[in-house]
Amino acid sequence: MSKPPLRRTALINRNTNETKIQVSLSLDGGPLEPLPDNADFSAESVAPNAPIPSQTTNHHASQLKGSQQIWIWTGIGFLDHMLHAWSKHAGWSLRVRCRGDLAIDDHHTTEDTLLALGTAFTTALGPRTGLARFGHCYAPLDEALSRAVIDISSRPFFVGDFGFAGPMIGQLNSQMIHHGLSSWAMAAGVTLHVDVIRGSNDHHRAESAFKALAGACRMACARIEGKEGEVGSTKGVL
Repeated sequence: MSKPPLRRTALINRNTNETKIQVSLSLDGGPLEPLPDNADFSAESVAPNAPIPSQTTNHHASQLKGSQQIWIWTGIGFLDHMLHAWSKHAGWSLRVRCRGDLAIDDHHTTEDTLLALGTAFTTALGPRTGLARFGHCYAPLDEALSRAVIDISSRPFFVGDFGFAGPMIGQLNSQMIHHGLSSWAMAAGVTLHVDVIRGSNDHHRAESAFKALAGACRMACARIEGKEGEVGSTKGVL
């Protein structure tokens, strides 16, 4: 009998003057070890924005199940909620914690978290062979409907149309959803289009967009049996 494929995982630390971020990702779900303590995340450290809870704490963006383990804390509740929805519906296990300069605003925390997640995505993915490569998904949330299309192309590009009515969704500047996903696409090395087709509630518009993105990622990252080691491009390289 052939061995099951190895789980695709990555552990990323991203440190800047503005943010300290850890991301642990499994594209195939399953268990994840807790993020390791270090000088930036220790029992004695005090976050400049808010205390960061223990990774065993159940909170607004966590689920610790056998099939998926998700634990996210960026200090921005709505960003946590979107990352939770994304990882849940993509089938990922994901741990994220961030100490950001929220005394200034949400820009660096959002941007750097998505850059770190993009780096974790491409690292976990490994050689871009044997994959479906393309993915697409429509996702409704009540009156809102969104579409996402992704190509694991190694040609980073992002187009997004969200049409938010207000400047803020919770404590997240709505502009940062576009900028954050653009940052993720650049770091992940993907071509990504996300469009909110309709919706009157900004929370619903955003959440349907992230759920559509999750479905598209799940499709594109699927391994194709019998195509192991093959590059899904006429160029012979991705």
